[in-house]
Amino acid sequence: MSWVDKGADVPERRVYANRTLNLRTVEAIGYDMDYTLLHYRTEEWEGAAFEHARRVLAERGYPVHDLVFDADKYLQGLVLDLELGNLIKATRFGYVIQAHHGTTKLPFDELRRSYDGVFVDLAEPRFRFLNTMFSISEACLYAQLVDLLDAGAISRPLGYDELFKVVSSALDMSHTVGTLKAEITADPDRFCDLDSDTATTLIDQRLAGKRLLLITNSEWTYTRAMMSYAFDRHAPTGNWRDLFDIVVVAASKPRFFSETPPVFRVVDEKRSLLEPHQGIMEPGGVYHGGCARLVEESLGLNGAQILYVGDHLFGDVHVSKSVLRWRTALIMRELEAEIRDSASFADDEIKLRDLMGEKVRLEDELSHARLERTRALAQGESAKSSDTQINKYYESIRELDQRIAPLAKASGTLGNATWGPLMRAGTDKSLFARQVEKFADVYTSRVANFGKHTPYAFLRATRTSLPHDVTAVREASRPQE
Repeated sequence: MSWVDKGADVPERRVYANRTLNLRTVEAIGYDMDYTLLHYRTEEWEGAAFEHARRVLAERGYPVHDLVFDADKYLQGLVLDLELGNLIKATRFGYVIQAHHGTTKLPFDELRRSYDGVFVDLAEPRFRFLNTMFSISEACLYAQLVDLLDAGAISRPLGYDELFKVVSSALDMSHTVGTLKAEITADPDRFCDLDSDTATTLIDQRLAGKRLLLITNSEWTYTRAMMSYAFDRHAPTGNWRDLFDIVVVAASKPRFFSETPPVFRVVDEKRSLLEPHQGIMEPGGVYHGGCARLVEESLGLNGAQILYVGDHLFGDVHVSKSVLRWRTALIMRELEAEIRDSASFADDEIKLRDLMGEKVRLEDELSHARLERTRALAQGESAKSSDTQINKYYESIRELDQRIAPLAKASGTLGNATWGPLMRAGTDKSLFARQVEKFADVYTSRVANFGKHTPYAFLRATRTSLPHDVTAVREASRPQE
């Protein structure tokens, strides 16, 4: 049964193109593993990471025994303001539209005072972009520690920026000591949400002549266990290794794409023994470290012929695009729920758009009425009729606002109940969406979605609209019912 026969041609399972991508010209496809080829249940994986980090902090003397993990209150694409201890959501232009100090939402007046004239610039050390699903546990832990710091429960003198370093150190420790990943490999069914069509997609890509690469930051022992669990059952030979031409572990992305660190070959796969490697990467080999330039040399390909697929907006997509000009694909599983929510809100979205159009019209007429009043007064004439008309406009706008408010509120809670949609910030694109637009040639919710399009597809970017486009002007000026 084909992809289309199985009903895969639905909006949440499509591949969306920011820039046209001709898959026929792609000679090699590189894949990240975590949250890309393998999708983790966020509540379980990030909850376990949170718990391991909490224990690390407790051992270091922090009063964290009562902290709890709540994935639903956090979202990738948020920004940490390390100067004020806030979690913020910004538009594509860097305007802050929502913020929480610790776990408490800032009221509008305080939000305006804190961010009047402030634009989020991700190049500034003040701001930390949470651009991967691994950030969920980080945000949750940091927000609660801010509350403890403000309450005086943390005795040592720390600033909000230093507090973030404490959180990052604890999470790094939980990832590197091995106990977290040992817990996952011991019970992968608890942590993983597998899609058997992912293997089918990889097999089809190989049949079409694509050379497949696995490039992951995970160590070999963990990579071997998880890839075997997920793909041995689907690989024609019974061994996931036969799906890939080259495997690179401990890649240290984003450094992998921008520097030339040494490379080692895994020579004893059971004991993870390494030896220094010179020369190109050979088909079938497993390599520890290395760099993207060596991958290009080994394959005899340039950036435009290589597509890299990953979930980390900076470590996978931004750097590979900006440094090497590889073609890029971003995986965002949460996109599925967001698109479904948007589809369910479609009728109300039309109502909201129409009401906002009516409000724009009334506000324009109100502004003309006020100008007429000003002119009348300047000429010594009575402004009584203008005052009456102005009051009618104000009343109509107030009534309209009462109809708009519940729809606007509902629109803002699509996706994440606390922060709203991942890709939108109010009526604008979110800062996260702007980064996706800038660095990801295509984006989709899972690797298996490429199977629907086949390895020969021409993924075309849609024609974008501008405020002055004829269709936009017509839409803005069309009569309201």
